[in-house]
Amino acid sequence: MKSLGLLLCACLLTACAGLFGTSDSRQGVSSSLVDYLYPKGETPPPQAGGIPHLELPVTVGLAFVPENARHGAALPEALKMKLLNDVKAAFGGRDFIREIVVVPDAYLRTGRGFAALEQTARLYDIDVMALVSYDQVAHTAERKSSFLYWTVVGAYVVKGNANDVQTFVDTAVFDVPTRKLLFRAPGVNADHSRSTLVEVDAELRALQERSFGLAMADMTVNLDRELTGFRERIRTDGTVRVTHANPGGSGGSGSADLAWLALLAGLLMLVRARR
Repeated sequence: MKSLGLLLCACLLTACAGLFGTSDSRQGVSSSLVDYLYPKGETPPPQAGGIPHLELPVTVGLAFVPENARHGAALPEALKMKLLNDVKAAFGGRDFIREIVVVPDAYLRTGRGFAALEQTARLYDIDVMALVSYDQVAHTAERKSSFLYWTVVGAYVVKGNANDVQTFVDTAVFDVPTRKLLFRAPGVNADHSRSTLVEVDAELRALQERSFGLAMADMTVNLDRELTGFRERIRTDGTVRVTHANPGGSGGSGSADLAWLALLAGLLMLVRARR
């Protein structure tokens, strides 16, 4: 009788396992900058040709690279806009930036390649485009200890599933007219949590969003560092020509015009004095 009872318990436990199922899966979302800019498989050209001319202050476009269908599901649009607006807020108030425009990637989906990028830039009157690509892999697996506690205590109480998420983001900043890469900055995050079997989907979604936010925050710090290095570099290597659109800008076309006017006025005064 005792053996029969144990057998019935084992059957019930097996039925419960079949009802809830074991969670052991991998899923991911990603977008590829190379696939977007070079959709036909061509290799990126060498960085040659015209010298980028940045007329400060510039208008910067900020957008996620659209996902490729074969790279998995897409990020929620609301999450994308929130992440991009966080980056925008971090770089607000810079004197060399006129405006940062957050561009929904729907505008970039109308085509692929630099031609589509330039079309979007003309629409928003953008000088420089910052494109954010990403790759995130999420893994959830039932721990060996979870089955024992789950069958004894219940799946609703015991945290038996391990969720791991790894996120990589990369922001590449291009001068739109010359199609040249000015600089880039990566951001990474690895995060994990544990959840009950019935909570695993919600917990994994929350973990993915949190990991994206942390990776973007890491990228923002690196982007600020790269931007500082870029400004120092162009003062010495001559790879980028910089002028100022406003007359008060130092070293730009406006200040040069004022200098010429001052020189002409001085010459006229000297001629009159001699006469």
